[in-house]
Amino acid sequence: MALSKTEEQLMQHLWKLERAFMKDLLEAFPEPKPATTTVATLLKRMSDKGYVGFKKYGSVREYYPLVKKEAYFSKHLSGLIKGYFDNSPAQFASFFTKETDLSPQELEELKAIIEGEIKSKKK
Repeated sequence: MALSKTEEQLMQHLWKLERAFMKDLLEAFPEPKPATTTVATLLKRMSDKGYVGFKKYGSVREYYPLVKKEAYFSKHLSGLIKGYFDNSPAQFASFFTKETDLSPQELEELKAIIEGEIKSKKK
């Protein structure tokens, strides 16, 4: 089950903090900060979905991610490529390089990354 946009925002803070109490999560948000009850509701939903775990210390909970950021993003990106680019990474790469206004230097960096991956996969 996917995360909503607001759940993803909260998850970004949790990935960055690695472990956090409610007060830590609230401090991570820019102004205007969400209500404590809103964050608690989001954490409950995310826990039910299997994205967030917690450890209880009396009545206080310390939250931590159960899913790595890279794994979540990889799955999300795969779904994006499948749903919008006919499951074609080449179509996605073409769109990305043309529509994101990358500089020649950034394109060269991407090219080097791709060439490095090709070399490592040929071994």
